This record gives sequence, structure tokens and C-alpha cells, in this order.
Amino acid sequence: MAGEFDEFHAELRSVAGDLLAKDSSAEWPVLADAGWVGLEVPEHLGGAGATFAEVAVICEEIGRAASANSFLGSAVLAVGVVNALLPSDTRDRLLAEIASGATRVAVAFAPFEFVPDAEGADRILMIDGDSVVEADVTVTAQPVLDETRRLAIVTPGEVTRVHRLVGDPQTQIRRLRDRAAVAVACDSLGVAEAMLAATVAYVKVRQQFGRPIGSFQAVKHACADMHVAIAVSRQLVSAAVDAVAHGGPDTSVAAAMAKSYACGAAVDVVGKAMQLHGGIGYTWESGVHVYLKRAALNRSLFGSPASYRKDLSQRYL
Repeated sequence: MAGEFDEFHAELRSVAGDLLAKDSSAEWPVLADAGWVGLEVPEHLGGAGATFAEVAVICEEIGRAASANSFLGSAVLAVGVVNALLPSDTRDRLLAEIASGATRVAVAFAPFEFVPDAEGADRILMIDGDSVVEADVTVTAQPVLDETRRLAIVTPGEVTRVHRLVGDPQTQIRRLRDRAAVAVACDSLGVAEAMLAATVAYVKVRQQFGRPIGSFQAVKHACADMHVAIAVSRQLVSAAVDAVAHGGPDTSVAAAMAKSYACGAAVDVVGKAMQLHGGIGYTWESGVHVYLKRAALNRSLFGSPASYRKDLSQRYL
């Protein structure tokens, strides 16, 4: 997310922030009209011809707003999977339909549990073994503590279509899982940054013993710890986004490091934010609980920090 496109990314981040500030629950047509769902769709198919680096900017802003929308499942994952299919008229037509907003697609990784944005999707692509398949499915909403996410259990029936992946299927599926992990890490980074900003603003105005609580050393140290955790998260997430956008042999390593650290750090940051807000931080009206629940779900979605650290440890055996 750094380099020659910094200015463009800053503008994209500003536009996304403004849109989500007006409508934090942006529905699919709003996302399509903004051009976000077609960011990685080729221009000749109605998309922007951009890369995952631009998608990552949107993921971060969605996390910052704790937005309840279907961007993760029906844009980030769906476009990633369809782009990984063997070239065909069917693939191009589906990409064009996604970019225009005419079709909303969801992606289910086996065992097809906790599938983002499957409920109400027009088509569901299931990654099963070495193939991407479509089938007659039953979608059952899966309630979770985080009300900003819409997850479901997908129960497949008779297979109706089989799609083939480009190149080695296992390599492509690993890349798709890395992509999902990094997208969630971007979301968690946005969650953490939003909570640090809200906390700093609050401790500047909250008075205790005739002075702002932000002037107390313990509060300063807590905010500094939050800032350091976010700075480390940003470095790891930036490296992972670059790896996903451009490919490379160490993409899975970068993705595992970003997912395990950033998603765990976000839970810690929001927890500190709740403490520093005092009693009001535990109330329904404060809104801090929304970010805490989102951060907690992100931590386990597409793999827990412990599972990624276990994978990373294999490098040293």
C-alpha cells in the first residue's frame, strides 16, 4: 500500500471514508455504484482493472466504520475466485455481472461453515478439493455475536457446474485463503485505528480531578501501547497486501504474520479503548462493543492466530 500509488490510495481512502460515514451499512447496489465491487475486474469487462492493494484500502475503511455490508464475501472473495478460474466466456460474463452489481456471488471454503454473505447471494462458489463447484444448496443463517457480519452454513446438494482453476489447483486455493486472511487483517487494522482515534479524542476532554485524564501517565502509556501495536500491524499488513497483489513464494508467510498479529492486536486495542472510556465504554450507547465484537470475530475468521503461528513455526523445523 506504499510507493507510487500513495496519493491515489489516500484519495480512495478519503472517498471511502466519506461514503461510509454517510451510510455505514452500505448495501450491494451502493457498493456497485461506488465501483468497489469491480476494482479487480478488467476494464474491458466493466471493472477498474486495479489490484488487491486498492481492495485492501476499502477493507481497512470498512473496518474503521465497522460497516455491515457484503464487500468481503461478494467482492473480495468472489472476484478473487472468479479471476483464478480458467479463461472462458462464462468466467468473463460472471466478472462483468459482478462488476455491474447485477449478480452477487458468495464463496464457501470447505467445510462450508461461517460463509460470509452467503445469505441472499445469487450464486455460491464452493471450493471443494481441487475444483470450484456450484450446486443446489441450502443456506442457513449462522448467528454470531458480531452483528455487523452476515455468516451462514452452506449445505451442498447435487453439483450443477464444475469450474477449473488456472495452474496448480492447490497453489491457487492457498492463494485464495491467503487473500481472505489478509482482507480480514486489513479490516482489523481499520477497527484498531478507529478505536485509538476515538480513545485519544475522549481522554482529551474527559476531566478527572480538574484535568483531562489524558494527562495522566498511565493513560498516556496505554495509548502509546495501542499506537505501537497498530504501527506493527500496519507494517505486517502492508507487506502482506503487497505480497498478495504481486505474488511470490513467501505470500503465505506474510499473510500468516499479518493475520495472526493484526487480528490479535485489534482485540487488545479495543479492550484498552473500552477501559480508557471508563464506565461509559461498557454502555450500549458508546458503540465500543460493536468494534470489540467485530475484532473478536475477525480474530477467528479464516483461521485463529494460534493456527497461523503453528503454520509459521513449521519453517523452523
